[in-house]
Amino acid sequence: MQFWMSEQINMNWEVKDNVKRGKKGLIPVFSMTPNPTANEFIPKGGSTSRLSNVSQSSMSAFSQALFSHPSMGSPAAAGLAPGMSLSAGSSPLHSPKITPHTSPAPRRRSHTPNPANYMVPTSASASVANAVSQPPSTGQVIQKETVGGTTYFYTDTTPAPLTGMVFPNYHIYHPAAPHVAYMQPKANAPSFFMADELRQELINRHLITMAQVDQADIPAVPAEVDSYHSLFPLEPLPPPNRIQKTSNFGYITSCYKAVNSKDDLPYCLRRIHGFRLVNTKCMVLVDMWKKIQHSNIVTLREVFTTKAFGEHSLVFAYDFHAGGETMMSRHFNDPSADAYFTKRKWGQHDGPLPRQHAGLLPESLIWAYIVQLSSALRTIHTAGLACRVMDPTKILVTGKTRLRVNCVGIFDVLTFDNSQNNPLALMAQFQQTDLISLGKVVLALACNSLSGIQRENLQKAMELVTINYSSDLKNLILYLLTDQNRLRSVNDIMPMIGARFYTQLDAAQMRNDVIEEDLAKEVQNGRLFRLLAKLGTINERPEFQKDPTWSETGDRYLLKLFRDHLFHQVTEAGTPWIDLSHIISCLNKLDAGVPEKISLISRDEKSVLVVTYSDLKRCFENTFQELIAAANGQL
Repeated sequence: MQFWMSEQINMNWEVKDNVKRGKKGLIPVFSMTPNPTANEFIPKGGSTSRLSNVSQSSMSAFSQALFSHPSMGSPAAAGLAPGMSLSAGSSPLHSPKITPHTSPAPRRRSHTPNPANYMVPTSASASVANAVSQPPSTGQVIQKETVGGTTYFYTDTTPAPLTGMVFPNYHIYHPAAPHVAYMQPKANAPSFFMADELRQELINRHLITMAQVDQADIPAVPAEVDSYHSLFPLEPLPPPNRIQKTSNFGYITSCYKAVNSKDDLPYCLRRIHGFRLVNTKCMVLVDMWKKIQHSNIVTLREVFTTKAFGEHSLVFAYDFHAGGETMMSRHFNDPSADAYFTKRKWGQHDGPLPRQHAGLLPESLIWAYIVQLSSALRTIHTAGLACRVMDPTKILVTGKTRLRVNCVGIFDVLTFDNSQNNPLALMAQFQQTDLISLGKVVLALACNSLSGIQRENLQKAMELVTINYSSDLKNLILYLLTDQNRLRSVNDIMPMIGARFYTQLDAAQMRNDVIEEDLAKEVQNGRLFRLLAKLGTINERPEFQKDPTWSETGDRYLLKLFRDHLFHQVTEAGTPWIDLSHIISCLNKLDAGVPEKISLISRDEKSVLVVTYSDLKRCFENTFQELIAAANGQL
């Protein structure tokens, strides 16, 4: 929807009859070339932020050439009179009565547009169309509205529908799209809610995000660390007298979920015990890591030192992904999976070899992991950095197949050499190590065992890969694990992946289609929840405006009977009749205000009232507005 205020170049003052005021009034008629871009007349202020966001975000992401129009040029700005602005003013300086709250833009955008309104032009729009020197493009309906003495002209840019096309004027639940309905098993009955599996996954994430500890039971966890509070251990805490260091970083580490008091968002804190940072030159690398944003990398947000744990500690703050587990715990926690390498001697095959779907991972899953890990390495290496944590214990798995490389940047700080003039001098060598580590991860996945990557088991592991998987997977592993005469690049393995990129892209988009279909259900459910919330504030209210019978009289009595019609119906045998589709259907009709009639019976069955849903909607809106007015002190 686009707004402008006339079709002349300069601002003129005209004397017009003001019927409502009953006197002559000076009404400003603002002018410019027809059909400027929408964001030129978006009023400033908090109430119009949503409108400005919509118009700007929809245009800035594309080039101007894609949305160019002969009448959408900018030379008109040069011909504006003093005091007029094309930026975002709610009205020119000569019309102080127009405010962001009364201009037509926010008021019109605050309501859901009805497509049926775009079909028939109003009488006002017909008269305006004759006055416009350059009519808008086909399908645009010109509208006129006067607010506070200022006449606004605007166009509905929604394409006009074909003759005979009818849009529903009520909310409906559309069936699932065919491309989504046929990709999943059919349910026994249609569902108004998202899939149980997705709902359970989201609930688990919410529970983990909101989890807290009892300080009395775990005093070792401080109440606050720097700007973070509500720490919650994500892994078992090491004992206080522990001396053994981890094999990954060479230091004792612990991991917490915490909330940042600056933005109230949850983060993951990786603490390095007993580490004193003596030189801040390594922060150059930290700043480089903070700039990397990738869907398969856990983003590093900040690094700081603290004594909140009772000793010098170095803390790395990362994005928190609730419900994530390491690849080690997902795929390598079965001790029996190593039996092929530990209990058999070379050349002795007593019993069948491990096979796909019978002990080994399917090849499609391995390729899905390869695509994500290679994509993460490609982004890291392009930025001039090295991952250095390509290890099953540092790769997070969320959902079914989503991978994220965790703990990036820690090695760069812990092993920083102050004697090096160039902190990036060894990055090329570390990048080659990343490719070897990627090959080991892929080989371990193919063998479903970490024992397969040990040097004494490599030949046996490659035999297992050759028997069960394709030659492309075998060649990729050999390329990553074999020494080359030249520097290798992660781009070299792209031809080996080949068209499997398209397979993973297709799978991701199909997953997106399913989630969007579930989201569409919750959009309607949210609307119905708001209806029920409003209805609940009206029904059975003990007293309002010193009237104890307020909820039992007038319009409120009709709404009470409607509530009984929704929830309290019984069968002929007197048993409760519960039908979710009946409740949803009636609420949708109430929200739309359809002319369908409904019989409302009193609880004593002595009164029968026949009303339409449109009558009920009028009673509903008037009553709720009365409550809102009282809550705001207007009554």
